[in-house]
Amino acid sequence: MHYLVLISLLAASVLAYDQPEYSYSPAVGSGSGNAYSIQGESRITAVRMWELNNNRIYGIQFRYGFTWSAVAGYKSGLPIEIELFDDEAITGISGKHSHYIYSLVFTTNMGRMLTAGQPSGTSFNMYPTNPKAELRFISGRIHSGLTSIGAHWGGVGPSSNNTGN
Repeated sequence: MHYLVLISLLAASVLAYDQPEYSYSPAVGSGSGNAYSIQGESRITAVRMWELNNNRIYGIQFRYGFTWSAVAGYKSGLPIEIELFDDEAITGISGKHSHYIYSLVFTTNMGRMLTAGQPSGTSFNMYPTNPKAELRFISGRIHSGLTSIGAHWGGVGPSSNNTGN
């Protein structure tokens, strides 16, 4: 009788177990050049990208709360930008790569997208393994533009973008 109760409790705890909230989408691209990582303390509240002559992704920057990160890569011309709404999060990254990252598309849980670059090369898609997770930071390599990108997914505390809007 005690074994039956123990087995029932064990089975219930296994069924209640959720997938890990943190996951990693492996880097795509050639990976030449210097390493970069864009990360911050709170939720991502905006994204900026620079493209080189409507071609490859030249630079990228995230805003966490009110604070902009350093630019990974380089600035060239006007940035392409999206500011996220309260409770909006990046839930997918797709694009094209060859030697460089030629295009990037950031998709949010509200169906909005930020697109930059030229769709040329091999396609890729990055999503978290847990549907409750969102983009926390990216890492990769830079050499005259982004040559690789990997995505790190996870949970964030209480929903608040703290954008002051």
